[in-house]
Amino acid sequence: MLPANQNAHEQNSRVLQLPCDHPGCNRYFKTPAGRTKHKHANHPVITPSELPHTSSSLPHSPVRSTSPLFEPEICASDYEELGPPNETEVQPASHSELPPTRSHMIESEFYGPGDKLYRNYHPKLTGNQDHDWAPFDDRIQFKTAELLYTRIQLSAPQIDALLDLWGATLLEHNTKPPFDNCCSLYNMIDSIPLGDVKWQWFKVQYTGDIPSVNPPPWMRQSYEVWYRDARKVVHQILGNPSYADEIDLRPFREFSTEGDQRQYKDFMSGDWSWDQADIIAGDETTHGSTFVPIILGSDKTTMSVATGNNKFYPLYLSIGNVRNNVHRTHRNALVLLGFLAIPKTTKEHSLDTAFRMFRRQLFHSSLSMILDPLKLTMMSPEVVKFGDGYYHHVIYGLGPYITDYEEQALLACIVWGWCARCQATRKNLDDDALLRCREFTEALFREAYNSLTILWDEYGIVGDLVPFMNDFPRADIHQLIALDILHQLIKGCFKDHLVDWVETYLKTRYGTKEAEHILDDIDQRIAAVAPFTGLHRFPQGRGFKQWTGDDSKALMKVYLPAIKGHVPAEIVRMFHAFLEFSYLVRHHVITEQTLKDIEDALARFHHHHEIFREGDIPVVMTFSLPRQHAAKHYPELIRLFGAPNGLCSSITECKHIKAVKEPYRRSNKYNAIGQMLLTNQRLDKLASCRIDFESRGMLEGTCLSAKLQSLQYLAPAFNTSNGGGARRSIGEPAPPTHSDAQQNPQVASTQADNDEERKRAWTIEALAVEIDVPNLGSLLSQFLFYQQYPNDRRKPAEIPLNDFPRFEGSISVFNSASAQFYAPSDLSGLGGMRTEFICSVPSWRNEAPQYDCVFVGTNATDPSETGMQAYDVARVFAFFSFKYKGVRYPCAVIRWFDKIGDGPDEDTGMWIVCPSLLLNRSPNFSIIHTDAIYRAVHLIPIYENQFISRDIQPHHSYDAFCAFYVNKYANHHAFEIAG
Repeated sequence: MLPANQNAHEQNSRVLQLPCDHPGCNRYFKTPAGRTKHKHANHPVITPSELPHTSSSLPHSPVRSTSPLFEPEICASDYEELGPPNETEVQPASHSELPPTRSHMIESEFYGPGDKLYRNYHPKLTGNQDHDWAPFDDRIQFKTAELLYTRIQLSAPQIDALLDLWGATLLEHNTKPPFDNCCSLYNMIDSIPLGDVKWQWFKVQYTGDIPSVNPPPWMRQSYEVWYRDARKVVHQILGNPSYADEIDLRPFREFSTEGDQRQYKDFMSGDWSWDQADIIAGDETTHGSTFVPIILGSDKTTMSVATGNNKFYPLYLSIGNVRNNVHRTHRNALVLLGFLAIPKTTKEHSLDTAFRMFRRQLFHSSLSMILDPLKLTMMSPEVVKFGDGYYHHVIYGLGPYITDYEEQALLACIVWGWCARCQATRKNLDDDALLRCREFTEALFREAYNSLTILWDEYGIVGDLVPFMNDFPRADIHQLIALDILHQLIKGCFKDHLVDWVETYLKTRYGTKEAEHILDDIDQRIAAVAPFTGLHRFPQGRGFKQWTGDDSKALMKVYLPAIKGHVPAEIVRMFHAFLEFSYLVRHHVITEQTLKDIEDALARFHHHHEIFREGDIPVVMTFSLPRQHAAKHYPELIRLFGAPNGLCSSITECKHIKAVKEPYRRSNKYNAIGQMLLTNQRLDKLASCRIDFESRGMLEGTCLSAKLQSLQYLAPAFNTSNGGGARRSIGEPAPPTHSDAQQNPQVASTQADNDEERKRAWTIEALAVEIDVPNLGSLLSQFLFYQQYPNDRRKPAEIPLNDFPRFEGSISVFNSASAQFYAPSDLSGLGGMRTEFICSVPSWRNEAPQYDCVFVGTNATDPSETGMQAYDVARVFAFFSFKYKGVRYPCAVIRWFDKIGDGPDEDTGMWIVCPSLLLNRSPNFSIIHTDAIYRAVHLIPIYENQFISRDIQPHHSYDAFCAFYVNKYANHHAFEIAG
């Protein structure tokens, strides 16, 4: 740990270092003379005897280095070693007499045994394109285009206004901005050759019998379908170098070395891809090929209900070889493939059988035509270049289709209310039933060809419709319906079913007036929950009309403790089972044991939710609900397609924002589809350009640091992108690896705003007054004693007072700390690392104090202790650091919580803790090293059946109650610890 001023001094010294600019050399030097000496010795350039444009005023010029630029800052002492030049020969140097530039210098390389040979390389045709920004002139022009078009998304008039102001400031310097106007910007983007998969379209029209009198308008209309070549789109995904190392080239089955237990993670770890490989391998011509599953997804989205009810029907494409962490970080692995047509008609004809059949057939015919370019290569391999630069034989196959239930019924050609995967009847979906398959459906067609009514009523099949997958080899739509966590569990089962059933139950049992009083208290409980990183606030409870998926996810995290005490224990246990099921299926790695836990949670859910149908106050007549029934197939689908953490409708919902909603807002709303296509094409071009530049290492640092580096003022490693000196750190530990974050988690850094720092205490006595801990000085002495004698097992009361070190120096107090840990099941970086801020501030946003709670690894080093047995809970009242005997200690003042019981609460499944007290009933405070802190933890008060005051605010939560649940539903990582 280094003090802040020392860190700043070291950073400044690093900035002044000079790099060796020879390609591949990573040496740095403090002075130009040292760098020159290094280059003369290690990277010589042999100058021809009659080199043109060489100054004759330097007859003793040393052998030049392979610098990309001539070195202008060589010290005078370098020339003094060569002897003083003849003064009579020194003349004012003309332009032609300047030292040799890069174009005049020949790069040389010694090779062979003993370096007795050397080669001179041509100075112009180097094969090095590290500075080729084509079609842009330079880095600044590219970054400007990306900023204006992709990031802040300025309109054409705004771009013109900005460039006009920019040009006015540059006029006196006889230069101009990167673009003249918006048109030059757009033309430059359009000229990018990368990512250019052209948009195409075709028209579809009804071709059946049309009534001669008053025909429905939809029969005479034509419908446009826009799409891109699916094969070229897949080539673009496979050739993306940004995740070249995150692609699985062949199916695999993964087992743990401990217990030989099978586990499922990415798509290619599932059984379906393995089974497909077995089928494909039956043809010897396919041996050695790479199987590429094509994953599709579609979902209607509404742009503006109030102004024309504009709906769009985007179709997305991805591949199963890309790993889940890439899908979840949205790194161009999911691509907009097309826009399907949405037939509309008058209310008079909207329920006509012919119109509904035309709408279904239009959907399947459009998909079949869009995917037709892939059909041939599903049977015979083709050669494709991957992002790692290697070529592979590739054979394609249709994989899972991601969509919600309405579209699942459309895809599988089943009647609404039936299951697309199994043959359970719509009246009792939870009955055990055989799975549907393509062969079974075709056999039914042969047997009941002339009786579509039987197919409809008895089997739930739309008999006069053929699924589009029947046009492609090895494709069975009934098997390829992907699970949908967002619509089936979060928005469907939780929000639309369970939450509504609780409200109906309360109104049926207590009457409307008393039920509304209880519901108001539930809302107040939700609103009073303490703040936590990533937790949405509900200042008015859950009483809002327009629900989003994020709202439902956020409510799931706090809903269970809020209803405890107002509803029977059976309902609480039902929510407990459902939440455990929902969180288990979101694990980034699912083992066979996890699958057993998933099946157990689902069985408990089905057992406890019978209270809504068969209890004293029944509120539902049937549980035959397709979205709720879909959970029954989750274990099977996980075995087929791997963990659903990256293969879910959440990724298509997020893509809606970038591919549909934002381009629509940028259009003039008149015939918006054409403008949206152009916007998407330009965005793809800029994204492909960025990927290309990054793969060549051309976007390191910032434009300013790159410019300064080119002027040889900065080292290449200098990077200003992390910003500001407004915040400083009391420690700079190395970033932890995955295994380090799991085995030895630590607080990565502690930071605070400088202005706020000045208001905090500077001595331990002042800090004791500030946080109202009178014995803070003695706690610090105990901390120092155990830091110096970590193996001493005596309790503080057993140690003589004179043995405790005394500290009387100054301290630095900080308002927050950042903890880094491995949490791949949550939103995190590509490597699964997540950073989380822990607050300990007396005034958060000038409103109220915020002292967060944390997990402290008291038993984390003991391999026999896992989960909550390895950690204790504490509340942080201050972060501070001090220096003692030359060692800097980053510390935290905490108050301990005691666990109640040896396991979680039976009803809620959550551990219960209460503030710890000493024998004299005073709070149990300690000072600990920040390395003992794992991460933040969220606590929710135990309300029981008491109505809480409306005056209780979120910042009162940890002080107004005496017992708390450890909220394992705050995020998926917390669920893994406290579950």
